Amino acid sequence: MNNEPDNLSSYHFFSCVTFLAVFGLFLSLFHGCATVKLPPDRSKASPPTFKPYKVMGNWYQPLHDAKDFVQVGKASWYGRKFHGRKTANGEIYDMYAISAAHKTLPIGTYVKVRNLHNNKKIVVRINDRGPFVRGRIIDLSYAAAKKIGIVGPGTAKVKIVALGVAGKSEPKRHEHRTYAPVNYYAGNFTFQVGAFCDRQNAERFRAKLAQKYRNAHITTYNGGDAIYYRVRLGKCSNLEQAREYEKDLNDNGFEDAFIVAE
Repeated sequence: MNNEPDNLSSYHFFSCVTFLAVFGLFLSLFHGCATVKLPPDRSKASPPTFKPYKVMGNWYQPLHDAKDFVQVGKASWYGRKFHGRKTANGEIYDMYAISAAHKTLPIGTYVKVRNLHNNKKIVVRINDRGPFVRGRIIDLSYAAAKKIGIVGPGTAKVKIVALGVAGKSEPKRHEHRTYAPVNYYAGNFTFQVGAFCDRQNAERFRAKLAQKYRNAHITTYNGGDAIYYRVRLGKCSNLEQAREYEKDLNDNGFEDAFIVAE
């Protein structure tokens, strides 16, 4: 994900050769200004996973704990190119909503971002992964970047401080919101060992696993293009125990098994 300049001005260029051309351009401008802002669809958000992932030859390990996390570096923003696409947690990216991407912070973490050039601040929720450009630590949505003066220059030096996850009641205004530390070392963990597009194949695999493993079950996920049936098993109450369980699964032929927080 790269920062990109605001290209709206390019749409204002038109030729005066014919009235038809002007009229056609007017229609296109009217259509472009009629964008309806929709909030992120959190009903499609997936629970956080701790599976390492690889992008452009580099491996990244998501953090299990955002407690006391502070980082200083360059922020960028991403907008129209990714508008309407899925984020890392399954939500639909809305460039006009407030959100951000980070390479390793737990998905769902709220962070305070301060532009060190003008001291403007904003609180954003991490729902995506990136930016995968050397030297950049966070990618803000277009709306978030605009609020703290980053859209024009494209990048800016910032300081980010992890606040935690929002409480059960999530007020609209962040100054009235309470946060809980992001800590996945305790909780409920299970393990994903496969994903299928065919329900019957998933059921057969689950039945086979149930002969040896406890809590073999299927969860469904709407990927937009298809419904995926995720086969999961096991259950642990702390991360250390989950890591041992994961290693045992990997050693017994399930190389792609990974921990999922529920």
